[in-house]
Amino acid sequence: MVDPRRHVPRTDVVLADPRLAAATERAGRAAVKSAVVATLQRVRDGALKPDDVVDAALAALPGGLRPVLNATGVVLHTNLGRAALSPAAREAVVAAAGHTDVELDLGTGRRAKRGRTALAALQQAVPAAGDVHVVNNGAAALVLAATALAGGGREIIVSRGEMVEIGDGFRLPDLLESTGARLREVGTTNRTALADYERAIGPSTGFVLKVHPSNFVVRGFTSAVPISALSGLGTPVVADIGSGLLEPDPLLPGEPDAATTLAEGADLVIASGDKLLGGPQAGLLLGSAPLINQLRRHPLARALRVDKLTLAALQATLTGPSTPTWDALRVSPAALRARTAQVLARLTGADISVELVASDAVVGGGGAPEVTLPSWSLSLPSEYAAPLRAAPTPVVGRVDRGRLLLDLRCVPSDADSVLTDMVIAVAAQLRSATGSALPTGPVD
Repeated sequence: MVDPRRHVPRTDVVLADPRLAAATERAGRAAVKSAVVATLQRVRDGALKPDDVVDAALAALPGGLRPVLNATGVVLHTNLGRAALSPAAREAVVAAAGHTDVELDLGTGRRAKRGRTALAALQQAVPAAGDVHVVNNGAAALVLAATALAGGGREIIVSRGEMVEIGDGFRLPDLLESTGARLREVGTTNRTALADYERAIGPSTGFVLKVHPSNFVVRGFTSAVPISALSGLGTPVVADIGSGLLEPDPLLPGEPDAATTLAEGADLVIASGDKLLGGPQAGLLLGSAPLINQLRRHPLARALRVDKLTLAALQATLTGPSTPTWDALRVSPAALRARTAQVLARLTGADISVELVASDAVVGGGGAPEVTLPSWSLSLPSEYAAPLRAAPTPVVGRVDRGRLLLDLRCVPSDADSVLTDMVIAVAAQLRSATGSALPTGPVD
């Protein structure tokens, strides 16, 4: 037998790799060397190929976010950072990383409105908005509106059926009450009428809040009041549409959009930038010019403002070509099947037990809970899931009924070879550990 240690590169040779030399400047030589030594031991143990040493050592360095391949079939996966930025937005972020004219008029040399070009792009995308503002996320946008319009004990009128819980246990009532506003709940969980709002409005009313319950659906004996009816009550109407759709989309007929909501009479619309818009995390505020100016001039707005990188990415998202989110939502099942079959052929050629199966993808990100996207996936034994997450380029799939499904919908097409290499490497690792190939087993 050949001693595997003969194929293990020397530590000093690995450390001389330019990628690790750059990492040394960032993380320090001691941390990089420790990662290399640990990675070389994995090669000696047969758990890693010598060619993957540098990538694995970089991945093992402490701190920092690791790029992953999203093969879950969830387009806007919250745990994976929701929307993937478009190439145009990524280039804009890099360009904005240095000194920029974010608050400078280069013509006059004087201070200028912060992020004016990004704000202009947002307003152009939604012409119905008298003015726009951007903060660091959707919840921050709602907090700013609540503080500016209803802080100091004024009331926010909201339907009981819209008192939602968002991610990680954060609840709308808690969020709003933290601003010093008081909540006035009207109606019931399943039915709210216009008369409920009319009875609640009084001298202490700050605004009426309409919240789109984007991550659940109530069916049966239900009723809700449309924006068009609420707009005639004589008090500001704030609509939190959530998912960041700026105009109607036939693929998502149940999702409210900013343009339509403003046209129906909302004074202020709140949305997220990193969901269906496909941009960076941001809270978008669109509405009447006097109202937006009131929010912009509130002291809290300074604490919630976005940085230049977000502004750059947002502008590029709004003005550039289609985003990965848009493309992933619209890829045809036939094209996805053909692409997945190509990966399948290479995996079966490497003697890996894998199948091509029909599956369903979802929008995710708390949006369009009833929309499913017909898709195709590679089906592998569930034992592949954990090693793929720990691979030099992590691959995150979905375990369903005892099988690992890898959906290529959200995987960049130029990364198919990387995903394939990771699966082949994990298969070799599992064979080495078990002494035999993993069984396929039935999909069910």
